[in-house]
Order: sequence, then structure tokens, then C-alpha cells
Amino acid sequence: MALTGGEIRLGRTHDGQVAELTLSHGRFTIITWEMRQRMAELFAEIDADDDVRVVVLKSDGEHFSSGGDIPGFMEVEPVGFTDLGHNVTAPARSRKIVVAAVDGYCFGVGLELVLSTDIRLATPRSRFALPEMKLGMIPGSGGTQRLARLIGLSRAKFHILTAERITGEQALDWGLVAKLAADRDELYAETDKVVETLLGYSPMAARTAKEVLDKGVDGPLYTGIELERKAYAMLRASQDFAEGVAAFTEKRPAKFQGR
Repeated sequence: MALTGGEIRLGRTHDGQVAELTLSHGRFTIITWEMRQRMAELFAEIDADDDVRVVVLKSDGEHFSSGGDIPGFMEVEPVGFTDLGHNVTAPARSRKIVVAAVDGYCFGVGLELVLSTDIRLATPRSRFALPEMKLGMIPGSGGTQRLARLIGLSRAKFHILTAERITGEQALDWGLVAKLAADRDELYAETDKVVETLLGYSPMAARTAKEVLDKGVDGPLYTGIELERKAYAMLRASQDFAEGVAAFTEKRPAKFQGR
């Protein structure tokens, strides 16, 4: 029978500039169908809030997430899987910069959620896996495509086809995560440092960089370069760029306004 319960708590910090999404569903943070849909709803709310610049995604369980509600799959009609990968991958479509703080297991839909974020931080005890082959299934929320783009086709095939776990050290070495922190306390401290850094930059430049990176990497090199060139020209007309140049010249911190 499908699991019920579980929630995603939305909090605000830094005078409303940071939205914190905390997954909460027991020790292993099992992600239910309701939580998947709630993720899409929360990101729609966050994206409509111009004050929010950064989103932090974390879990209050012992593990970030051991995956989804497996028995619940059998209670959903096949046609219901058509939009399977849309709700949980809302971070990838968001105009905000999304930072994931991972500690412990990050399996199945939990990993697919994390793969759709922009910056991933973890701990040495973290383990990453897409174990769907054990169920006679494949990842269905972007896992095959995003993992291959991050760690390479050969490694992705091995870990998806064997369901073998990726260690925290491997994840760092392969570019699956950007940094490792010693434990959860240090992980959250490092996350705060990254957030503070992001808040110090132009929100317009950050949004543009995310879009150029995400859209450019999936096309030919010349297409990405053309996209970058036009985005650069657009930002040249921004007040933030003028402020950045003035601050550099005057040797003072820049005060970006997002215009």
C-alpha cells in the first residue's frame, strides 16, 4: 500500500532571499507521490517570489533519501507515469540557484532530485545510487540522462546497470558533487558559505549563467558560444554590470540590485 505522510517544509532566511526546503519523512526520508507533487508546487511558489534568489534543499532524516515509495508504484496506472519526471525535477527549471546539501543515502528519486539542482555538496558518508534495476525498472525522473552528462556515459552505464553505489569520494572526484564536508554540521556550514557567496553577486548574472550553462551544454559548442555571446551583450546593458565595474575601479564591494 502506498505510503502516506511525509512533508516538505518551506522556510525563509536572509531576509527572504533564501528559501529552505527540508524533506521530512522518517529516518530514511522516503519520498512519496504526494511529496513529489508538493515539490513542484513549492517551486512554483518560490519562482513567483522575486525576493528569493537561492534555494537550499536538505533533509532532516538520518539519510537525505533512500528513494521513493516503491509499493506505491503498483497503485499508479501506467499512464500516470507519463509526467513522472516533471514534478521532482522542478529545481532544474527554476530561475533560482538551487543548492543541495546531501548527507547519507541519496538513492533513486532522491538522487534524481539532487541531480536536477545546480550546486551539490555532500559528506564522505554519503552514498549515491540509482537502484531501479533491482526492481526490473529503470530511472524515470531524468536519472539516466543527467547522471551520464555529469559523470560520463561509461560510468553512468556501469552504475545504473549494476545498481552499485557511488561513494562520497567518487562523487567528488567525478564531478557529481562540488565539495565534501566532514560531517553534517560542516556540510550545513559550507552550504551557508556558498549561499552567502551567491547572495553577494548580481542575481541577474546568476540567473543568466545558469540558463546559459544548462541550455548550452546540451547543444553543439557553437550554439552554446552564440548563446553565451548574446547573454553577455544583454548583461552589458545592466545596471549591475555598471555597478560591478565601478566597484572594481573604486576598490570597494559592489552593491548589486538585480537590474
